[in-house]
Amino acid sequence: MTRSVTHSRSGERRVISNVAKGSIGNLVEWYDWYTYAAFSIYFAATFFPKGNPTVQLLNTAAIFAVGFLMRPLGGWLFGRFADKFGRRTSLTVSVTLMAFGSLLIAVTPGYATIGVAAPVILVLARLLQGLSVGGEYGTSATYLSEVASTGKRGFYSSFQYVTLIAGQLIALGLQIVLQWVLTEQQLMSWGWRIAFGIGALGALVAMYLRRSMDESESYRAEAAKGDQAGEPRGGLRLLMQYPRQCLLVVGLTLGGTVTFYTFTTYLQRFMHLTSGIPNSTVTIINFAALVVFVALQPLAGALSDRIGRRPLLMFFGIGATVCTAPLLMLLANTRNALAAFAIMLAGLVIVTGYTSINAIVKAELFPTSIRALGVGLPYGLTVAIFGGSTEYVALALKNAGHEQVFFYYVAGCALISLLVYSRMRETSRNSPLDAAPGSDAETDKDAIRTK
Repeated sequence: MTRSVTHSRSGERRVISNVAKGSIGNLVEWYDWYTYAAFSIYFAATFFPKGNPTVQLLNTAAIFAVGFLMRPLGGWLFGRFADKFGRRTSLTVSVTLMAFGSLLIAVTPGYATIGVAAPVILVLARLLQGLSVGGEYGTSATYLSEVASTGKRGFYSSFQYVTLIAGQLIALGLQIVLQWVLTEQQLMSWGWRIAFGIGALGALVAMYLRRSMDESESYRAEAAKGDQAGEPRGGLRLLMQYPRQCLLVVGLTLGGTVTFYTFTTYLQRFMHLTSGIPNSTVTIINFAALVVFVALQPLAGALSDRIGRRPLLMFFGIGATVCTAPLLMLLANTRNALAAFAIMLAGLVIVTGYTSINAIVKAELFPTSIRALGVGLPYGLTVAIFGGSTEYVALALKNAGHEQVFFYYVAGCALISLLVYSRMRETSRNSPLDAAPGSDAETDKDAIRTK
């Protein structure tokens, strides 16, 4: 009895250790990714000719979107690599690539020094970061879901978004500190480079930690089974055997990614350009709201282990469809910081229904042999088309004088996902993750279906 309890505690500690190491790497990846968005208001003038600030932000937003175009390629490349050679190795390589991209942005001279080469190098660095983060999402979601304890998968896998949002928080926190210690001119001249340098160093630390993670038991069993039977692991040919699951990932992601980037990344621009709230105040509002948002993730993830994933998805779908336009209209007409904080937080509470469980829901759709690619590729495609273009679409509509059209665009995307949620099954039941690793039950496509 004592030995069983001791073994159980030891196993749980090992789960926590692996989740922590995987999550720290995830945090650094997303810190680097969001540093671009957080500091773009300062470096936009460095990489582009002087002119209209909105046009400069449009240029940086376009490059932000270009980085998203690499995410499907990253999802395919690293997903295939993770399914074939292991989750740990794939995650280690992806964070190394992110370190290089951040370092490149940190040391690149501005437009005034090297001319058009400056935005070209910025695009190249962003493409490398997009490739890295595209590979990070699917493999990280897969790894955290596979190493999590049965009955706690929603809770543990929620730490993907805990660290994703924490990465954004650290970027915003650093921005607040730099705003305190540096002048506006210093930030725009060279201060923003500090953030990218820190990101490059952090990625190297994460690379070291990831080398000591355990490979997931599910992958090891699947690899051993495949090697004995000569069965393929990963690849588009195998993924094509799961078309319904791939379409489900697209439908699951569409409304979630557009709404998420609206209420996190774009709201910083929106509060400054539309509401007229000073940049320094906007940063504090974002930071405070995201602190609450990050705390909600494990709570909602644990709730999904009790009541299922689908109720939370329905909560998000209904809330985002009905409330997005009214919330953004209210925010557009307020300069009060507390009111802006409350409006942003209301949107983030709704988004929690998606963010807290989207990793585990997608992982529960696929067997081990194709899980990383199955999660990463269709997700990356959807985010590249819709998530990456969110800020650009919003700024373009604002520049054209039709900003409110964007509000209904976001609500419409959420409605499409709501229709998917209303038709899909509860993924936590008969999940391939709960089947014995490498067993035939895990690869039963008939058990992975809609309602």
